[in-house]
Amino acid sequence: MELPLGLAVKGENKVCKLLKSLYGLKQASRQWFAKLSTALLDYGFTQGNSDCSLFIKKSESSFIALLIYVDDVLLASDSLLEIELLKTFLHDKFTIKDLGELKYFLGLEVARSKNGISICQRKYALDILQDTGVLGAKPAAFPMESNLKLTATDSDLYEDPSTYRRMVGRLLYLTITRPDLAYSVQVLSQFLAKPAVSHYQATIRVLRYLKATPRQGLFFPSSSELQLKAFSDSDWAGCVDTRRSVTGFAIFLGNSLISWKSKKQATISRSSAEAEYRALASTTCEIQWLLYALQDLNINHQQPTLLYTDSKSALSIATNPVQHERTKHIQIYCHLVREKLQQNIIKLFHIPSRLQLADIFTKPKGSLPFHHTLRKMNILNIHVHLEGGCWSIASQIEKMELQSKEARVKVGKDVKS
Repeated sequence: MELPLGLAVKGENKVCKLLKSLYGLKQASRQWFAKLSTALLDYGFTQGNSDCSLFIKKSESSFIALLIYVDDVLLASDSLLEIELLKTFLHDKFTIKDLGELKYFLGLEVARSKNGISICQRKYALDILQDTGVLGAKPAAFPMESNLKLTATDSDLYEDPSTYRRMVGRLLYLTITRPDLAYSVQVLSQFLAKPAVSHYQATIRVLRYLKATPRQGLFFPSSSELQLKAFSDSDWAGCVDTRRSVTGFAIFLGNSLISWKSKKQATISRSSAEAEYRALASTTCEIQWLLYALQDLNINHQQPTLLYTDSKSALSIATNPVQHERTKHIQIYCHLVREKLQQNIIKLFHIPSRLQLADIFTKPKGSLPFHHTLRKMNILNIHVHLEGGCWSIASQIEKMELQSKEARVKVGKDVKS
């Protein structure tokens, strides 16, 4: 820091000694976390192995978990007395503000009922629509056309790249509770350096879909088995510019979607089987991390995780540990799938492509298959009963299903005649 005027003497090289951390310094967040974590460890907590911001305290009569995001703290316990004692300790140590039961946290809206817990970002989504001027636009039934191919070589550049980057950045945070936007945002985020007009128009299409579904989010049912299930998929050479494949996976705890990803692979795959095998490796790594997280939360998950893929070739590579001429070039890290399979951590199954839930993370889908998949994944609109006579995505889907059914009946009659 610079010395105040009048304190420094010419010819002397002096510095100021910092007695305590100042708010706003780049070291301040680290010092704050060190102070808070030290206090929690002294109180009897242990730091989680899966996440350094997770702290756990176990006893014979209670269990309490504490999650930290900078200076915001979440508490969960099976003992109200333990929660009150901890809040008293934190208030005496740091002077905290008790916000009561969890309802709103970092833009996430949490609602509880006897059926389960739902999480959405309705207010954040409406703020995005308001700031971008799309609040009055015509709603769209799905985020991206199935035949759309965006490329980085488009010469018709968009005039305001900063606006495009701001929109995509805000949509990225929205994917915390909106897996239905994961693939679209993953595609749009590849063109931040030089966005074209076509990229901007695709972003507006995503915002129009957001206009139709601002209240959509995740639902965690209260009655669900503690069994991890995962769906792994890939789109071979899906990127037009680099010909790299896209990995997609969805992991469920019972019927609750708890982890998902849509990401372009780091290297080019020579075959669809190799691309699927790389996707299996990424999914297996995420499964292992989730098992560590469940252990931290005192949840015993002894049974193997059920891992579904629609590629028989990738399944054969994983289950048959034979060095083959066509598979020896695959990186060694991918073969951790075999290791976890032998350790009984995962169990592989083949599934038809029409039942592959991770398909929406690898490619754009049409309206009907897109929304059918969302229903299976418990991605719901919890405020659907409040929409009344307004335009709703549910009524649009029912209309399209009826038209599709009538078309099939008509084709059947024509064939018979």
